[in-house]
Amino acid sequence: TLGSHNERGSITVAAEYSKEDPTWARNRPYSAYPSGPRHANEDWTPVSQWGVFFLPNGCPGIEDSPYGACTLNPGGNPFNAGQNGGPNDFHGTNSAGGTSDLSNSSQEMMGTTGIDRHSLFVAGEYNITDNIKFSTDILYNKRSTTQQVAGYPFQGGNLSPDSYYNPFGTQHVAAEDATNIYFLRRGWEMPRVTRSDLQTYRFSGTLEGSFEIAGRTWNWDVGGFVNTNDLVKTGRGDYSLPAVAAATGASFFNPLTNRVECGTAEHPTPYGSGPGQCVPWNPFYPAGTVAPDSLSGNKELQTLLFPFYHDTGRTKTVDYSANLTGSLFSLPAGDVGVATGYEHRSESGRFEPDASKQAGQSTDLAGTMTNGRYKVDEYYLEVDVPVLKDVPFFKELSFNVAARYSDFDTFGETTNGKFSMTWRPIEDLLVRANYAEGFRAPTIGDLYGGSSQTFDSYTDPCDTVLGSAARNPEVLARCTSGFGGQNPTAGNFRQPRQGGRPCAAQPCQTPIPFMSGSNPNLQPETSTSKTAGLVYSPSWVQGLDLSLDWYNVKIKNTIVGDTVSQMLQDCYVFGVASRCSSALFTRDASGAVNTALRAGINQGWQEVEGYDFGVNYRLPEFSFGRFRVSWDSTYVKLNNVKADNRSDTVPQVQNSFGGFPRLRSNLSLDWTLGDFGATWTSRYYSSMKESCAYDLTGGPECNQPDHTAPDTGHDPTNRVGSTTWHDLQVRWTAPWNGTVSVGANNVFNKQPPLMYSAPNSQFLYYGGFDIGRFYYLRYTQKF
Repeated sequence: TLGSHNERGSITVAAEYSKEDPTWARNRPYSAYPSGPRHANEDWTPVSQWGVFFLPNGCPGIEDSPYGACTLNPGGNPFNAGQNGGPNDFHGTNSAGGTSDLSNSSQEMMGTTGIDRHSLFVAGEYNITDNIKFSTDILYNKRSTTQQVAGYPFQGGNLSPDSYYNPFGTQHVAAEDATNIYFLRRGWEMPRVTRSDLQTYRFSGTLEGSFEIAGRTWNWDVGGFVNTNDLVKTGRGDYSLPAVAAATGASFFNPLTNRVECGTAEHPTPYGSGPGQCVPWNPFYPAGTVAPDSLSGNKELQTLLFPFYHDTGRTKTVDYSANLTGSLFSLPAGDVGVATGYEHRSESGRFEPDASKQAGQSTDLAGTMTNGRYKVDEYYLEVDVPVLKDVPFFKELSFNVAARYSDFDTFGETTNGKFSMTWRPIEDLLVRANYAEGFRAPTIGDLYGGSSQTFDSYTDPCDTVLGSAARNPEVLARCTSGFGGQNPTAGNFRQPRQGGRPCAAQPCQTPIPFMSGSNPNLQPETSTSKTAGLVYSPSWVQGLDLSLDWYNVKIKNTIVGDTVSQMLQDCYVFGVASRCSSALFTRDASGAVNTALRAGINQGWQEVEGYDFGVNYRLPEFSFGRFRVSWDSTYVKLNNVKADNRSDTVPQVQNSFGGFPRLRSNLSLDWTLGDFGATWTSRYYSSMKESCAYDLTGGPECNQPDHTAPDTGHDPTNRVGSTTWHDLQVRWTAPWNGTVSVGANNVFNKQPPLMYSAPNSQFLYYGGFDIGRFYYLRYTQKF
């Protein structure tokens, strides 16, 4: 940060660069395995890098031949598939048990993404006259993130009977016996990597000044800003469906080039990965095997099957405003202040997926281009009234009243008010209270941010072994009766995982990709908030401040991000029929969820009530330094959510469940001696609960098997104990006004406790927890 000033103006320039390397799921105990370290061999997927092939003559060791699921033996010859009565180098997929034929997708996944940030900020002001000033700022920020997930689990492979690599094709068996071969194959050699570059440009300009009327000073300002966010997403790792069809289609051995080529001898296709070209694919070879036309080590084939995809998006905000502040008249306690103003804001946005995605030519299917805009005009008025001052029991009493009128061209009109009070009965004690109404329109990204395809991990309550239906007869009845208009599930229904096998644990990854994205039908949310509290600074204890605040916030039409687990939970566990809509999810004839669309939704309401407590104590200075103690805690008394506005819908209790600990508390001790200092901080989270994933009748991972609640009925629950993290920082202030800080967050490298519901995370822990020890070195220079 640099700056300069003179009598007429000033300028400040700040630049920043930061880089965070990714972490890898395979290096953390809670993310290295799909079902955690206690169940390391469970829930691996058969859609693996080893391949699954449905051979006409079956394979040894499999009961449902012919057309059983087979995998090539290590070092086997894929042309030995039992055709023409010959040898068979395949075995039944996972027929020997264990995980040798299965895939652990966590081994290729990032735990946290890598982030690069570049920013440049310039701010300046110039005094045009003694009471008129112009100020401006310019911001450029670029944030680049890289995310990697496991190679795509391709389940639509179809090796043509005219392919040279089909052992049951026309080139290896009699024409009347030739057939295609259906296969599954994860693209392990090409994990899905997405780089997102978000560039932000912001410019603002403000003209401000003052004038006097009847001896009173009024301040005014007129200004505006433009903010633009440009997004470019570049991804690779999804299959090109036309390229797969060509590479697994007709091919032949060309003796002139001594290689297999696409097409036929009469009509060959040029060899290569460019437009109009083709490279044959032999999908039988597993990852790591370099062989003719295998995927491993074959850059030409990888280029053909896995092209780069480019998505673009833009959001833009244009805002201008005018404000006026001053005092109307005087009361014995002070001036009656007033502030009023006008603001106009225009929001627009668009998102455009790659053309091949929109055309359905990629395994990463996406919706068409989305775009939209809205405008809002707002007026506000705020009055600050000092009522009493320096009288017995009223060292200070003041009220603040405010109102804001908003007119949206899409959502209509709304007026919201606020009233607050401060009262100081004695010098040491401050009492405060507030009542406010709120209105929040969906962001342009919420409305028009586009859509994408994901393989969600979710929990199906209708699973009769792992789901709520296994221990709650009401849930089982809803599932088997087709509650809410969905297809009914069987009395022994099992949630399928990738490859079609039953889930071994929950949450479990879907075998079918679901859609996620924005929702242009979102409506604004409204809120009322109430607070009351006090601050006590006793004069008889120098340096001590105590604060206690109560709060209650209720939000209606709450805008939240939906999940597949939540919509199924609402439908079958809580019995909310509106959440069973076929617009959200559907089940096929077997009962399995075969489509789902998760996007932002409007819930009925959410109400949160609790207390904030703070203690700050600056101890007297000693010969060995000055100490300061800070203790801040939040206790949540109530956190309830209602899925819709029907009178018969039972509110859901979130307090202490999932990612909602009842109590959070931070305690820090700071020491300073001359130019040196140190701070120790402890962060406490109270225990949390989740529905049991294992030991449903009681055991180490289900310590409350008889748990029953009005909203869930009988629901075996596991209570995860409290967690405390410790941080340490040591610093030195240099003579040239610079500060060097060295520290570590989570000093003892504590690992977060396992939570199988994966709250706020894609892995088996609470996403608000630390993922390991974090060291840092920081230099700060003040000018």
